[in-house]
Amino acid sequence: MYAITIPEPGGPEALVWHEVPDPVPGEGEVLVEVAAGAVNRADILQRQGFYNPPPGASPYPGLECSGRITAVGPGVSGWAVGDEVCALLAGGGYAEKVAVPAGQLLPVPQGLDLVQAAALPEVTCTVWSNVFMIAHLRPGETLLVHGGSSGIGTMAIQLAKAVGAKVAVTAGTEEKLRRCAELGADILVNYREQDFVEEVRKATDGAGADVILDNMGAKYLDRNVQALAVNGRLAIIGMQGGIKGELNIAALLGKRAAISATSLRARPLGEKAAIVAAVREHVWPLLDAGHVRPVVDREIPMSDAAAAHRVVEESGHVGKVLLVVR
Repeated sequence: MYAITIPEPGGPEALVWHEVPDPVPGEGEVLVEVAAGAVNRADILQRQGFYNPPPGASPYPGLECSGRITAVGPGVSGWAVGDEVCALLAGGGYAEKVAVPAGQLLPVPQGLDLVQAAALPEVTCTVWSNVFMIAHLRPGETLLVHGGSSGIGTMAIQLAKAVGAKVAVTAGTEEKLRRCAELGADILVNYREQDFVEEVRKATDGAGADVILDNMGAKYLDRNVQALAVNGRLAIIGMQGGIKGELNIAALLGKRAAISATSLRARPLGEKAAIVAAVREHVWPLLDAGHVRPVVDREIPMSDAAAAHRVVEESGHVGKVLLVVR
């Protein structure tokens, strides 16, 4: 098979479409013939040499894919050759084939084609596990999503609205904010021109956000705490704004607030399987009914993954950038 390899860390040109050995499904795994994968910020970090795959994972980038099962390993039940699926991965999505633990598989939702389904696993699992399983967003509460036009952001808006929450978003252009509004966002903040703390407080009669989904990390830490409501929950899922920040513990105590920080990639298989099962139970019915949809910015041939990385690094996209096997 062919896969995107990274002979040496570097810029987008470091991604090489190269012939490699086919993977073999082990105990509890299936082999998926990949139709499409999707680009995540973690893939860019891996390409740059800053985010190696966990032990035992595929060395190739790619944290999600869609495709058809072509082989079933020992100990697998409930899945068969020919099933169309999408999958959460620890690596290997930038390839024509990938071995996947059966607990990380999801069926392709009704009304979506096989390629579109590649946009779902990482965003649905990230949003559901952080916003709902950990931060426990409830109907009537306010969720603030930083980077509302990203793949994570566009899914977070839709899922929060589906459960009856109010949604605030930050984005860097009026066009991106317009797209967020189309998905249901109620409070629109242009972070280049407005202070999100002030705007969220103003829109919530001074209360603040009950839950904040943050991809920035250190840069926004203090202001996120300021923006939290009493009993608020800050869920950190990224470090685009740095890894070390100063925390005002007095402010956190005063608000009886909580901070969580998670990633999916290196979690044990059992934890990933539990998240995938929760997503299938709670999110898949919304997808099947058409209440929630992945937002796809564009499709690019997987062999030209370098071009896809440039698109994501330039941050001009809305939703997910897909890599299609052609």
